Amino acid sequence: MAQKPAILTVDDDPQVLRAVDRDLKRRYGKTYRVVRASSGAEALELLDRLAQRGTPVALVLADQRMPKMTGVELLGQTRGSIPDAKRALLTAYADTDAAIAAINTADIDYYLQKPWDPPEEKLYPVLDDLLEEWQAGHRPDFDGIRIVGHRWSTDAHRIRDFLARNLVPYRFHDLETDPKAQSLAGTELDRGKTVVLTADGERLETPSNHELAGHVGLQTQATDDFYDLIIIGGGPGGLAAAVYAASEGLSAVLVEREAPGGQAGTSSRIENYLGFPSGLSGADLARRAVTQAKRFGVEILTPHEATDLRRDGDYRTVRLDDGSELSSHAVLIATGVSYRRLEAQGVDDLAGRGVYYGAAMSEAQACKGEDVAIVGAGNSAGQAAIHFAGYAARVHMIVRGSSLERSMSQYLVDRIEQDDTITVHLGTVVTCASGDDHLEHLSIARRDAPEGEAETLDVSSLFVFIGAAPRTEWLDGVLERDARGFLYAGPELANGSGRPKDWPLERDPFLLETNVPGVFVAGDVRHQSVKRVASAVGEGSIAVRFVHRHLSKV
Repeated sequence: MAQKPAILTVDDDPQVLRAVDRDLKRRYGKTYRVVRASSGAEALELLDRLAQRGTPVALVLADQRMPKMTGVELLGQTRGSIPDAKRALLTAYADTDAAIAAINTADIDYYLQKPWDPPEEKLYPVLDDLLEEWQAGHRPDFDGIRIVGHRWSTDAHRIRDFLARNLVPYRFHDLETDPKAQSLAGTELDRGKTVVLTADGERLETPSNHELAGHVGLQTQATDDFYDLIIIGGGPGGLAAAVYAASEGLSAVLVEREAPGGQAGTSSRIENYLGFPSGLSGADLARRAVTQAKRFGVEILTPHEATDLRRDGDYRTVRLDDGSELSSHAVLIATGVSYRRLEAQGVDDLAGRGVYYGAAMSEAQACKGEDVAIVGAGNSAGQAAIHFAGYAARVHMIVRGSSLERSMSQYLVDRIEQDDTITVHLGTVVTCASGDDHLEHLSIARRDAPEGEAETLDVSSLFVFIGAAPRTEWLDGVLERDARGFLYAGPELANGSGRPKDWPLERDPFLLETNVPGVFVAGDVRHQSVKRVASAVGEGSIAVRFVHRHLSKV
């Protein structure tokens, strides 16, 4: 049997140490091994012994005011030996400023103040959250899905990215570097083939995302054919709407084409989202939201794409890509946006083979020690640059504009400027991408340089974060869109008149309602929306209020 993960608590005050130990064992003793130490030195020795036994450490909770070694110093020293463990500081009120500063300097995840009574209110909620996040990223002895293929195969990348974004654990065996790969594959694989070995022993050869979803436990079919609300898009706006709708008693189904979290789900770190002082990844935000939505009874269908929307009297019907249909009283469009294609010679030919759109977190580990490039200057590009700097030898940021400050939050600009691994090329564009079977060289040029004058970067991967393209072609002729495809809603309908010419109701459209009554829009896909996670979450939750008002009139 696998060993219980450990929770280590450290405090030089025997009475406090006993109290913390008691409360931790009462809550977590069945799942975790709770151990304690009375000093920083003793804690480091204990961690060495746990490592020798192969015991994973989930959490270290250390008091700040300890002689010889403070809690911040101890937690800082654990970063190398247990990098994946969660670290929390137990402080007195007077130490609050030091604790906040330590979040940046010592990679501390949280701090708690003494006294923590009652623990049900002041201790357990914080530690529950930290331990759940640790469990989501923990990789014990592996007996799950294995992928066998070539690193530079477009299908291998697609499969890995799909599983990673849907938070399905897997292990990738590269045929070029892993000696076990060929025996696992069973047969000789060319570049166009990828084998997936499921936990129950099935062998899938280059499966589609939909086929893969059925084998990894994702819901692909709705249980009903009618709901109060159909939500199209599983980004922050769609997930927020799902949580609020279901929590208020509405039956809701969410349809997502790739993975819950949307574009935000690929963000390596979101540090300006309210309530998370040390930040959280887009994948973690999506995981929390999905868990919350399912807890309230929301059905999440993945991967499915909506292909048609029509009005049937008081009902709204959505057709999916497999030909099935869902009907409802109301529909929310929260499909977000996609990154625009990079227009440069050779880029399309290398898509999925070194050229990726979005952060492609599944590629981060493979980039260790290599040079990579990032195109873009928004927050997503900045977050990706900082994330990949932890793996790559060099990160090149290709920025078309004259500064980062024009489109990126200042905290990210400051982090980038302080990181010697990141080189920023301002006023620069990509002119060509080349390589034999994957990306090897990238040509870049100053926008004001003479034609033909370019610099060549030797990079293995290029991550593109440019522009925002809404996928709303399927709504052409149904919902009013602007010239770029974003959806009009509320007062902006019919060029600001607020009443579309074919509007059938006596009331005006609600704030987030489209030109079809009962069809709402939220998040980045809305005309002139604020492209931020928090605003999408806000719009998703607000839209539910208007859904209720619409339902009261149906």
